[in-house]
Amino acid sequence: MTILWTILIGFLIGLVAKFLMPGRDPGGFIITVLIGIAGSFIATYLGMAMGWYQQGETAGFIAAVLGSIVLLLGYRMIAKR
Repeated sequence: MTILWTILIGFLIGLVAKFLMPGRDPGGFIITVLIGIAGSFIATYLGMAMGWYQQGETAGFIAAVLGSIVLLLGYRMIAKR
């Protein structure tokens, strides 16, 4: 159930990250949402590794948004080349 919740939150986080980082993305909406989901997973597992979250907890909203923004920046840098 935690994975499904992380995916749902990641979808919303992808939309928020796209809103906070306007501009043309090479991959479009679907790639942005997938980056949001990946950012949510990364924030969750990085937070667990650093002791911020316990097993079974998902990342907070702000941490997931920051993870998604970092991934979106990286994607834009790689896709432009």
